[in-house]
This record gives sequence, structure tokens and C-alpha cells, in this order.
Amino acid sequence: MTRTPADLGPAADEFLRERHLATLATLRADGTPHVVAVGFTWDGENGLARVITSDGNQKVRNVERGGHASVTNVDGPRWLTLEGPAVIRRDPANVREAEKRYAMRYREPKPNPRRVVIEIAVRRVMGSRSLLG
Repeated sequence: MTRTPADLGPAADEFLRERHLATLATLRADGTPHVVAVGFTWDGENGLARVITSDGNQKVRNVERGGHASVTNVDGPRWLTLEGPAVIRRDPANVREAEKRYAMRYREPKPNPRRVVIEIAVRRVMGSRSLLG
């Protein structure tokens, strides 16, 4: 059974606000997975996971080429994976919004004139039973 963001309950929402690092998975040009540690934010109202990063790095190139990504948040037995189509947002309004959300979950990000946002429109959710409604 495919689960969607609608299956996330209050425990999942709380888990996605706690300060945890995650992994971001994208696909390289040769089809192999590229998985890196990241901080990300969850916008449940819009069903979006956001990762701030620098333009031109491998994960940005992978998203631009492949168009899909997933982030996985893990804390002991609790875990959630959010996946879906991904795009790169470069416009200042989207970058500011992502920075604001990142600061709320983690800390104020350092200035970065090359900053972009990987935005994942979450279509599928997987996770530990305690976090899924």
C-alpha cells in the first residue's frame, strides 16, 4: 500500500520538526545512487521537503537531470522517508523561504550567494509504524 503525506500523523509532524540530520538520495548519470547527509525542512501544508545547497554541486545536477529525490530522517527506531519529483528553485523568494524554515529547524544558515533550493513534492511516504497514521 502506497502511503502519502496524508498518512502522516501528529507524531510524524513532531518528528519532522525535531533537529535531526537526514540523507538525501538522488541518481547519478550512470543510474547509481548518490546519498549525502543534509538538513531538510518539511512543509506539510504544501507537501514539500526542502534542502538548501550550493548551485552546481552533484545533488543539484542529479535533480536537474533526474527529477526525483528522497530524504530520510532517522532517530533510532523512528524513521521517515519522503520521496517525489524534485526541482531546483533559484529565485530569491524561494531561497529566502527555505532559509527561514531551515533556521527554525536547525540554525541560521551562513550566507551563500550561490544558494539554491532542492524542492521535493512529496508523493510517497515510508516509515516506522509509530509515525504513520
